Amino acid sequence: MILFVYNVALLILLVAGLPWWLFRVLFTRKYREGVWARLGFVPRRLRRPSNARPAIWLHAVSVGEVLAVSRLVPELDRALPGHRLLISTTTRTGQALARERFGADRVFYCPLDLPWAVRAYLNALRPALLILAETEFWPNLLAGCHGRGIQVAVVNARVSDRSWPRYRRLRGLWRPFLSEIALVLAQTATDAERLRAIGCRAERVSVAGNLKFDVRAAQDAEATRLLKACSHGARFLVAGSTLEGEESVLLAAYQDLMISEPALVLVLAPRHPERFAAAASLVAAAGLPLIRRSAWKGVAPESLESLTGGQVVLLDTIGELASVYSVAAIAFVGGSLVPAGGHNPLEPAQFGVPIVMGPHYANFRAVTDDLLARQGLQVATPDTLRDVLFHLLYDRTQARAMGQRARQAFEEQAGATARCVQGITALLSPSAVPGVAQEPRA
Repeated sequence: MILFVYNVALLILLVAGLPWWLFRVLFTRKYREGVWARLGFVPRRLRRPSNARPAIWLHAVSVGEVLAVSRLVPELDRALPGHRLLISTTTRTGQALARERFGADRVFYCPLDLPWAVRAYLNALRPALLILAETEFWPNLLAGCHGRGIQVAVVNARVSDRSWPRYRRLRGLWRPFLSEIALVLAQTATDAERLRAIGCRAERVSVAGNLKFDVRAAQDAEATRLLKACSHGARFLVAGSTLEGEESVLLAAYQDLMISEPALVLVLAPRHPERFAAAASLVAAAGLPLIRRSAWKGVAPESLESLTGGQVVLLDTIGELASVYSVAAIAFVGGSLVPAGGHNPLEPAQFGVPIVMGPHYANFRAVTDDLLARQGLQVATPDTLRDVLFHLLYDRTQARAMGQRARQAFEEQAGATARCVQGITALLSPSAVPGVAQEPRA
């Protein structure tokens, strides 16, 4: 009954919003790309021949989730050679990064949660298991899997502070779908408690830790190599995953910092590609010289001019930020000066870089609180950002110790990937009974 009501409501919304969607598809690339696949037209390369290995379908919504599973995917490939792992994403940026990381032949757009679209993919893929990264719960997808006896596992599961009130209010609606999930591997004990409260079976939920603690930059991205090649004494302030309303604050602070730190270069990495042009306009309006990372493509490192203090490098590429943090004297993690929930501070933590965030970090509360408790991260408001950055630039001993504490926190929390692989392989064994994976270290 719940599923019927959901689908009726979905159909009404689809019909009511059809003109808007048609306009977006016709005139906006990110809506147009993959539209047929999203509607249930399964790419031929995904259709499973009768003699093919059984498939495992892993869904990672966007860039953050793709990065989170970037080590899990090859580990599952090694642990389950008798299965073919296929990866879906929802966003265009996530799709591009997944194709780059995992190979285009096994990456596809996730269908919209429409009954016929979901049915088409389940018919074509015939997966032995569906793995969801974080909490991407869709009723038709979950019901379709349950109806066919396809087990569902959730890895890196979390319920953010912002999402928790909504899930709690609607737990009666979610319970029929979540109670059938075979395995839920949560990031923290708080996440596990919340997932049990909204309908996941208690005995099937355990704490495996955060997969992002296991993601390490195996090699420098091209942008990192180029920045190193033309640094020549420059110190980098890397501002990553910034949102509207943050770049202007950062640029104002940067202009003040240049007075006392003339070798400082700002690397600015907006969270969303559609904001690259707006960020470039803000830099121009501030009267600062701008270099676009995209202008360096195909350029030999030795032919680049040395960077000088006062310049801004716009990181207008996807998938390079995590590596670029390694060159930072200080890392600012965005989405946190404005009430957007913040982004992942673990990316700079792995390199022992001192980290600064704004006060809005609800999306990464457990990680950020842990780093704060260890004094591996500082929180700044728009009014105090300049002073916090100044003290870290001036007191290099303090900054170095702060970065080392951040790296230690990162190292001590590793191991989630192994626990997820263990839980998933056990789930696929012939005698599998949905259960609980080993708890991580405290």
